[in-house]
Amino acid sequence: MTDRMKTSAAESEPGRATSAAGASAPEADRPPEPIEEREPFPGWPPRDILPPFVLLAVSLQRAHGYAIEDYLRGFGLFGITMSTLYRTLRQMEKDGFLESTWEPGPTGPARRVYTITGPGDACLATSAVMLDAYRKTINRFFGLYDAGPGAKRRQPEEPTDQQETSK
Repeated sequence: MTDRMKTSAAESEPGRATSAAGASAPEADRPPEPIEEREPFPGWPPRDILPPFVLLAVSLQRAHGYAIEDYLRGFGLFGITMSTLYRTLRQMEKDGFLESTWEPGPTGPARRVYTITGPGDACLATSAVMLDAYRKTINRFFGLYDAGPGAKRRQPEEPTDQQETSK
């Protein structure tokens, strides 16, 4: 639960203490944070979407944890902590989808390097089918969203100068 959610829950619970003046906590008096200053969507990415991205990263190149994290960030998956990533890597190794070996670091201590296995490749292929089904469902959602009442909810991107000159 986020701090904002905790504050809202605390304010709505009967019997909760308020400040001496009876007013709510100072956070409630502040305007909401601008969207760009907030964390990426809470709970994003969903837990079940992380393993396919990890498998894809490792299938492209053997990698250690921080390299995998960089790869995930390149996909826009910013809400993943290193502890979540390493827990996922350990579970995937336990499940037989990855193997790891300790290799000396270029300038520091040894690090665990992960390699995909045959069952990992099969899981990656199954995950690609699952993600394709998600994509089709999401595309249907936006097809209806964009065509329904209040259509034009999303404005098409205007071409940039660079796109116009390349024509």
